[in-house]
Amino acid sequence: MKRNFYLLVVAALVMTSTACSKDPSTTNAGSLGKPDSLASAPAAAPAPDNVTSAPAAPPAPRVKTTIPAGTKLRVALLDTVSSDKSRPGDQFIATLAEPVVVGGKTVFAKGTRVRGRVVDAKQSGRVKGRASIELTLTEVMPATGGAVSIFTKPFSQVAEATKKRDAAIIGGGAGLGAVIGAIAGGGKGAAVGAAVGGGAGTGTVLATKGKEIHLGPETRVPFTLARSIEI
Repeated sequence: MKRNFYLLVVAALVMTSTACSKDPSTTNAGSLGKPDSLASAPAAAPAPDNVTSAPAAPPAPRVKTTIPAGTKLRVALLDTVSSDKSRPGDQFIATLAEPVVVGGKTVFAKGTRVRGRVVDAKQSGRVKGRASIELTLTEVMPATGGAVSIFTKPFSQVAEATKKRDAAIIGGGAGLGAVIGAIAGGGKGAAVGAAVGGGAGTGTVLATKGKEIHLGPETRVPFTLARSIEI
């Protein structure tokens, strides 16, 4: 009986020791040193593939410059135009002899090419009618490209009158005829000679054309804008 009681006591002690060795206070090694908030925070979600960058800002609008009507355009011809060779509709090329400046800003630099057109050209007549020519500019051609259409007032030029020259030719012919007539037949001969000489001088005038207009390369020609332009 005592032996059985002894065995029960030993069995009870063994069971108590086993229960103490299984203490639930042991800590998971993976959780050491980590704050509770980090340990429990969910993983960040990956960025979606369809996300696009913000659109670029639009470029600033280009400020346009207005060249007012009445602006002077002084050009130097590169081509020759003339009253006897040119025809209405013929084109010519020139360059700006001076820059075009608006509000302190150079719009077209000196040397910029321009295109022009012959509006009218008339030769001098043998009896009457002086030579004349009329020109206008049609466009500016900057070196950067892109021709700019323009409208200018016509430039006109008329040849010098030849009345003094004609009078000298007629008078000279009459004087020479009078001298010859006087030698040939005295006073009456002088009168006849003057008439004959004067007729010869008139014939020379009728056979001689008046002056023509020739505007060669480097000739400076002034123009004025008839309408304002915006560039």
